[in-house]
Amino acid sequence: MLPSGNVLFAASPGLFSLPTHFFELEYRTNTITQVADTSDAAGITSYRWNFLVLPTGQILACETDFNNIWVYTPSGKPRPDWAPVITAVSPFLRTGSTHKLHGLQLNGLSQGAAYGDDVQAATNYPLVRIINAKTGHVFYARTFDHSTMGIGPEDDLVAPTHFTVPSASEIEAGRSYLYVVANGIASEPVTVHISPHRRFDEPENRNSN
Repeated sequence: MLPSGNVLFAASPGLFSLPTHFFELEYRTNTITQVADTSDAAGITSYRWNFLVLPTGQILACETDFNNIWVYTPSGKPRPDWAPVITAVSPFLRTGSTHKLHGLQLNGLSQGAAYGDDVQAATNYPLVRIINAKTGHVFYARTFDHSTMGIGPEDDLVAPTHFTVPSASEIEAGRSYLYVVANGIASEPVTVHISPHRRFDEPENRNSN
């Protein structure tokens, strides 16, 4: 499922026949439109393709038993009503420290991608993206211990997740913007400050909050 709500899929004629073509299903009109094929699609049947929704909103397309990897960049904008919403997070983040983040629909409203019983590439979990305000460099924090993996939660269900800020050698200090991304759709940013040092007013046990 694309961030716009459309669905990208691969199809081929008959059973395990050639070639593969790629299509988008437009969810509002229920119409199917063919999109550009990869240069090797003519020699590969559709069941060999696997998709993964990237945090950029693009789709990683991999061919099983082959060596090529492709990236599909969809048109259209992410649906704003599907975006995660950050409700609480510390504005001061120390490198290497662990914090709790609260928000709404942190798992998104779909599982992202699936293919029968062959491949499950679900992305219904929150990613924490941090962008340095000065350099624009992008970093990701490891997330874990999500309180739920459910999709389509009640509108007012606030759920937490935990994330660990990269070490001082892996992330730039200073003013930054923090996002939560689910299924390629990013929340509105929250301004945070990354520092390798503990603030004088930061309690020793802040990591357990």
